[in-house]
Amino acid sequence: MAEKIELTKKDRLAVAWRSTFIQGSWNYERMQNGGWCYAMMPAIKKLYKTKEDRTLAMQRHLEFFNTHPYIASPILGVTLALEEERANGAPVDDVAIQGVKVGMMGPLAGVGDPVFWFTVRPMLGALGASLALAGNIMGPIIFFLAWNIIRWAFMWYTQEFGYRAGSKITDDLSGGLLQKVTKGASILGMFVLGALVERWVNVKFTPIVSTVKLDKGAYIEWDKLPAGAQGVKEALTQQASGLALDSSKVTTLQDNLDQLIPGLAALLLTLLCMWLLKKKVSPIIIILGLFVVGVGLHVLGIM
Repeated sequence: MAEKIELTKKDRLAVAWRSTFIQGSWNYERMQNGGWCYAMMPAIKKLYKTKEDRTLAMQRHLEFFNTHPYIASPILGVTLALEEERANGAPVDDVAIQGVKVGMMGPLAGVGDPVFWFTVRPMLGALGASLALAGNIMGPIIFFLAWNIIRWAFMWYTQEFGYRAGSKITDDLSGGLLQKVTKGASILGMFVLGALVERWVNVKFTPIVSTVKLDKGAYIEWDKLPAGAQGVKEALTQQASGLALDSSKVTTLQDNLDQLIPGLAALLLTLLCMWLLKKKVSPIIIILGLFVVGVGLHVLGIM
């Protein structure tokens, strides 16, 4: 029986260090896939000995991947455990590995921004800036050291946590736990992505369906407002009380669509892009097509 291949702490440290450069080759087609594969290389070289196996592993990790750069660490940890078990003969296929990655990256992506960009960094920045304004040279030094210590500690310990959790998952392969985790992660990931369609995809049709003249007293009469700041205050007060900004109410095609099903056009556009991807159309072609069609419809006054 062949000796079991294990990733040492040194190997995992090498992966963690490389993961700091996960944004280094960000692209519009597969986003962080290059940085992810670069981070996985020490593990791939340790686990797989032949050129063919290493090539397949690299192809496996050059698929689409995108999440908060620091939150990628626990996903790396789980993936390392899965790859380790696969290299030792466990029935872990490409679908399982990619399913766990995709399922985890969506929900975890929303954690990174509020924690790091909107909480930790502003707090440390405020501390460093206050010291710097007082003429203390330690201000920027403290910010730099504290930020990187917190960042690195989080990335290392969450990667280790993911590695241990991933090992427990692979211990029960015969019981179907990995399949359940993969399926659950995929469902959760698709649910989160679906919920974000309304937020990320913006489609507005501009053709005017109707124009209705409003009765007097239903809109702000701008020519009767006082001059200066008093007029601005009065206008805001009237708007808050429900008066329209213009004497005519214009209804566009988008207004009617929103009354039926808000976000319908965005959902249909997303489903179209998914269908094209399923048909092996390059994401670059889809992006260029959306750009050309969007500009053309705007020129024609449709969007």
